[in-house]
Amino acid sequence: MTTSTPLLLADLTGVAVFAASGASAAVAKRLDLFGVVFVGVVAALGGGIFRDLVIDEVPPLAFADWRYAVTAAVTAASIFWLHPQFARLRTTVLVLDAAGLALFTVTGTLKALDAHVPAVGACMIGMLTAIGGGLGRDLLTGEIPVVLRREIYAVAALAGSIAVALLSTYGVATAGPLTAAAVFVFGLRLVSLRRRWSAPVPAPRPPRTGARGPQV
Repeated sequence: MTTSTPLLLADLTGVAVFAASGASAAVAKRLDLFGVVFVGVVAALGGGIFRDLVIDEVPPLAFADWRYAVTAAVTAASIFWLHPQFARLRTTVLVLDAAGLALFTVTGTLKALDAHVPAVGACMIGMLTAIGGGLGRDLLTGEIPVVLRREIYAVAALAGSIAVALLSTYGVATAGPLTAAAVFVFGLRLVSLRRRWSAPVPAPRPPRTGARGPQV
């Protein structure tokens, strides 16, 4: 795996953003300081731990590099103390979550490709890396995971992963195009929330008509 400075900074930025998202959700549930930090750390590191285990990087960076855990914990604790500055926590959580989704989509896919995972597998790993933190956050705060709702969430991450894989295939996976891919995921997630786009769900089963009652 490539541990270049830009990739490391993008990864740590994603950690901080998801930690803030998880901590904001925990504050909204009125958890104590430990609970807020715990949810923030799980949200920040869960997806990356999954990614590293899948690409056989042991121990995962979240455990091997102190900067990951410290970044997550400090960010979450900061949100606990500074949350009165956030007038609308739900909006804050959604925006931070969209930013974390975008960053982890890009870094997760790139790290999988660097580990010589085929493009299709790398796209799946990138998507699961991006949604893993939000899944852990929602489960810990008693919410239905956003990835299981009708919202455009995992689909946005998958689209971004495919874009990154294509950029890598054509040899143009540089800072500019990768930033554009992250902005695309971020924008798609926020626009889908704004316009209430959703994935299709099964149509309700029509009521049975003409059914006879029990015969005597």
